[in-house]
Amino acid sequence: MKALLVTAVFPPQTGGSGRWFYELYRRLPREQWLIAAGTYPGHEAFDQTHDLPLVRLPMQFTTWGLLSRRGLAAYRRLVKALLHLVREEHVTVLHAARSLPEGLAAWLVRWCSGGPYRLFVHGEELRIAAASRELRFWAKRVLAGAEGLIANSHNTARILEEEWQVARPRITVLHPGVDTQRFVPAPRDTAVRQRLGWANRPVILTVGRLQERKGQDMLLRALPQVRCAVPDVLYVIVGEGERRGYLAQLVQELGLNEHVQFRGEPSDEELVACYQQCDLFVLPNREVHGDLEGFGMVLVEAQACGKAVIAGASGGTAETLVDGQTGLVVDCRQPEPLANAIVSLLTDHARRAAMGQAAARWARKAFAWETLVKKAARELSFSHDLSPDTDIALAATSPQR
Repeated sequence: MKALLVTAVFPPQTGGSGRWFYELYRRLPREQWLIAAGTYPGHEAFDQTHDLPLVRLPMQFTTWGLLSRRGLAAYRRLVKALLHLVREEHVTVLHAARSLPEGLAAWLVRWCSGGPYRLFVHGEELRIAAASRELRFWAKRVLAGAEGLIANSHNTARILEEEWQVARPRITVLHPGVDTQRFVPAPRDTAVRQRLGWANRPVILTVGRLQERKGQDMLLRALPQVRCAVPDVLYVIVGEGERRGYLAQLVQELGLNEHVQFRGEPSDEELVACYQQCDLFVLPNREVHGDLEGFGMVLVEAQACGKAVIAGASGGTAETLVDGQTGLVVDCRQPEPLANAIVSLLTDHARRAAMGQAAARWARKAFAWETLVKKAARELSFSHDLSPDTDIALAATSPQR
C-alpha cells in the first residue's frame, strides 16, 4: 500500500495541523507514503532541510465550495494534479488533511478513480462548514465517503457524532504528539532571559496565531487585575496573524506597553527557550461564532518543557492536560476568571513548580511520539518498524514554525 497525504498547511507555514503531519509522517516508513503539500513563501529553502518524499502543489482556495468559478477552477487544478500523482506513484489510498478543502478534493479523486481516502478531522473546519448551506452539503458527502475518520480529540469525535451523525465505530481519536527530545525542561537561565528581554520578571507566555478564538485579547483585558497582585508581570505573545493590529491597539488603550511583548514568529531554538524560561503558559481559547480550538499542541509543548498551563474551557484543549494537576481549565469568555487563575499560580511558586514537574511527566507519558506513532501506523495501515533511537536521529531535522 502507498498513501498520498494531501495537506494545504505544511511547514514552513505555521499551523498546528501542519506541524502534526510533519512530525507524524516523518516517523512512518517512507516507502509507504508521499505528501502533496501546499506552496508557501520560503518553502523552497525549507524543503532543502529535509528528505521527505514531498511534492508542492498550489492549494490556495478563496472559497471551499464548488459553485463559484474560482472555487471550481481551484478544485479542477488540484484534482488533476492529484490524479497524475496517483497514477505515477501507484498510490492506493489518499489521506486528506481536513474535510474541506482537501477532503473534497479527495472525494472528487475517488469519484474519478474509485480509490479510497481517509480523513483527518480537527473540529474547527466542521464548524465553518456548518455555517454555509453549500459547505455543509459538501462536508456531509466527504464525511460519508471516507474509509475512516481520524479525529484529533475526543471533543472533535463528539462533534462528528452529535452534529454530523457519524457512527462512532467509523471514528478513531489520534492526538497530536510532542518531540520529547526537543521540548524538555531546563533550569532558569539569567543569560537567556536577558537575551529575550525578560530579565527577572514573572512571564506569562502564549504561543499561537493571533486570531480571536486564541483569546490573546482576553488575557490582555485580564492583565490589569493580574498586575494588582504581580506588579512587574510581563505577557509575552508569540505568533502572527490578522489580529496583530487590534491587539497592539488594545495594549495602548489599557496602558500595558511596559507589560506586553510581541515576539512575532520565532526560530525553533527561540521558541523552545520561551517555553523553558517562562513562568506560566496560558492559551485563553474560547469559542467564537462556532470557531473553536480543536486540540492545542502548544499546551502539550509547554508541559513537555515542565510548565504549568492554563487552557480555555472550549474545544479539545482540556484533553491536553490533567486539570488541577498539570494545569487549570478556565472559562475564558470573561477576563475575571482568567485573571484569578493566573494570579493563583503566579503567586504560589510551590504549587506552580509541582504542576510543572507533573506536566513534564504527563507529556512524556501521554504524548510522546514513540507511543503515538505506533497507534497512527496501525490506524493508517502502515507497517511499523522503528528503532528506539529513531526520535533522536530525527531531532536534527525539526521543522521551522
